[in-house]
Amino acid sequence: MATHNADSQLKTPRYRLTYDWHTHTTFSHGLGSVADNVRAAARRGLLGVGITDHGPGHLFYGFKRARFAEMRRETEALKAQNPGLAVLMGLEANIVNASGRLDLSPAEFALFDYVIAGYHYGAFGENPLALGFLHAENMLSDTLGLSAKRLLIKNTEMVEKALYTNDIKMLTHPGDKGPADLFAIARACAETNTLFEINTRHKSLTAEGLRTAARTEVRFAVSSDAHSPKRVGEAAHAIALIREAGLDMARVVNLTEESED
Repeated sequence: MATHNADSQLKTPRYRLTYDWHTHTTFSHGLGSVADNVRAAARRGLLGVGITDHGPGHLFYGFKRARFAEMRRETEALKAQNPGLAVLMGLEANIVNASGRLDLSPAEFALFDYVIAGYHYGAFGENPLALGFLHAENMLSDTLGLSAKRLLIKNTEMVEKALYTNDIKMLTHPGDKGPADLFAIARACAETNTLFEINTRHKSLTAEGLRTAARTEVRFAVSSDAHSPKRVGEAAHAIALIREAGLDMARVVNLTEESED
């Protein structure tokens, strides 16, 4: 007896972001204000949005320390105006030191609801010459045929030290700016209870890389890394990558299955 296709085929579940913990504003180099990002998050139906402009050590668009209190006032006012939305003041600190230190002092961590961190070219830390050379090597490694293995070791050790030295909520775009051992980094994230980001803006993370990270006990989070309000809450690329990698959606802490309304 024939059966209807609707009965014989399973529908692919659809997922959406609940919390977007990585967005940028005009406090660094985003295109929208804090209020713009909050309005965009509310329109998307998010439960929470984090404002995470770049740490003050970034030479070109770091979030100025003198403006920390200004953002706190804005986020607190917007939180009161949007009782159904968690409005959080975070920071995307820069991993800039071989010692593991970030461009944020230990005392300054308390000024933020949480801190995320990633490696970026525009910050130089406590040893600017050494970091400058590392940035140049990472940027030119393919062009100049530099040793990927040596760079992989240096990049991986720097990120691992940052994870073990600091209370980081989420590691941003792992492996994006240079070769890195994603298994070792994911293992360090798992051991330090740090989320491993699946970034929808930076496309360097592959399905193979995601499967490598998933061999550890790490937990994952999807982020828009929005630099304009219209991208706040965007998750399509990350969800497609998760499906391609065969990663269990339950390991991603901020995705929820959409209802069939």
